[in-house]
Formats: sequence, C-alpha cells, structure tokens
Amino acid sequence: MPEPCAYFRGEYMNPKDAKIGIMTHAFHYGTASFGGINATWDENLEQFCLFRLKDHYRRQLTACKMLHIRLPYNEDAMSAITVEAVRRTGFRQNVYCRPVAYKSSESLGVRLHDLDADWLMIATVLPPFSSKGGLRCCTSSWVRTSDNQILTHGKICGGYANGALAKTDAQMSGFDDGIMLTPEGHVSEGAVTNTFFVLKGRLVTPPPSDGILLGITRDSVMQLARNELGMETVERSVVRSELYEADEAFFTGTYAGVVPIVEIDHRPVGAGTVGALTARLQELYRELAVGRNPRYSDWYTFLRPE
Repeated sequence: MPEPCAYFRGEYMNPKDAKIGIMTHAFHYGTASFGGINATWDENLEQFCLFRLKDHYRRQLTACKMLHIRLPYNEDAMSAITVEAVRRTGFRQNVYCRPVAYKSSESLGVRLHDLDADWLMIATVLPPFSSKGGLRCCTSSWVRTSDNQILTHGKICGGYANGALAKTDAQMSGFDDGIMLTPEGHVSEGAVTNTFFVLKGRLVTPPPSDGILLGITRDSVMQLARNELGMETVERSVVRSELYEADEAFFTGTYAGVVPIVEIDHRPVGAGTVGALTARLQELYRELAVGRNPRYSDWYTFLRPE
C-alpha cells in the first residue's frame, strides 16, 4: 500500500519511525528552516512533476546560512533524495514534500553557535487546498515581523508563530485568513502566503522590503504574467486603504497555488467574485505546476514511477 516516506539520518523510512529527542534545540527555540515542494501527479501521463525543485533548495540553503546551519548536502543531493522519497511512497496522486534543516543538538540555551545540525525530508499527502470560490479575509491585528526581528527571506520555523496567530484569529472570527501589515502599516502577506492586487489595471504586489517571504510561487506568477499575458508586476508598498480599492486580489503559495480573495474586512473585492486576471493566472499556474508548459522546462523535474 502507498505510504508516506521520510529521509532521516541517512535512511528512508516511514515518518512514524523518524524520531527526535525532546531536548532537541530546534524543538525548543524554532531554530530550523522548512520548505514546501509540490510533486504534482499528471493522471494522463502517469508521472510526477516536481516544480522548481532546485530553486526551493537554493532558498533553503540560504536560510541555513542565516541560521548558521551547515549541512553535508547541496541542492543536487537534496533534490535527488526528494525524488527518491516521492518514488518510494508509491502514491499516484499529488505529493507534498517537507524538507527541514534544524539544530539537532540535544542542548538547551538560546543561541545559534556551537550546535550540531541535520536535515530531513518528508514526502506525504495533504488534503487538497480549497478556496470555496474565493476567500473572505480580514486585516489582522497581528503585525508582520520585520526582517530585523526574525529573518523574513527564509522560512524560519520560529517565525511562523506570527502567521499562526493571524490565521487562528481570522478563522475564529469567521474569516478564512488574515492579511498582515508591517509595523509601518504597509500590506505584507497572509498567514503563509504572498499577496497580489489589481489596482487601476495594474498587477501589484508588496516588495521584499515589506517583510515578505520571497515566494517561489510568487516569482512564478510574476513571470507568467509577464511572459504569457504581457503584464509587468509592480512591486511597491500597498497601504490598507488600497485593500478596499482593489478590483481583484489573490494569494499565492506552494500548497495553495493561486487563490482568489473575494472579500476583505466585510467589503467585496471588485464585484465580490473571482476576477478575470486571477482566474487566468490560476489556469496558467495549474498547467505550469503539472509540467505542461514547455517554455519553463528548466523548472520541471519529472518522475515516472515504476
């Protein structure tokens, strides 16, 4: 039977058999970096497409540098291990890959130096992301951490408590997600997603300086908009008022893809339905993620199970 597969301490195994000790430094202090990589199953061709695999690992290795994590792996080795783990699952459906680089010493004390590090990878199946025709969002009361507080250009595990607070407060208040602002009041991102808006006919997204993660999906959508639709994306600060002026809005993320936002703070976005540009980018991204656009062949790693 198909089952999840983990790579842990140099071996492939079922994730339930991969254990860390309760004294592990990363468990106590969030001193780790994670990633998320899609292996999208193509039913027609009976193969997986692992999307922008090496780009994900280049970003993780940069985060490792930020956290003083030194690993005996490079992006090529990490990619090969990921492909093998997906193959070993035996699944014939979308697989989600979660690599984690972490401070593995069983040692207490807040620091980053003089600690061992390790890297693991989990290939598993998640329930499909559902946007129910568009998300209802609120402006979160939780402020997005700035890059001088917790590094925002890497997926630092400890920093995601910030997004968890925003997500839970939004959902407990009846919304689907929260949109966080920077300390200066600029729009940053959702709990775990980048944000885009259509403002006066232009596609706009917050810049790297406004506390955002440099998302792989974000970059992919910007390239799709330019190459396929002839539309340049404007990277600039967005103030809260513009949330209510936007004709369209959407989130992007590896797990979510392109997700329409139809309401913000009890106000409809545009007509309160999925916008034409959002729907087109959704369609283009789905084709891209499954490996069907040859223009981006260098982003694809294909795996045809035996």
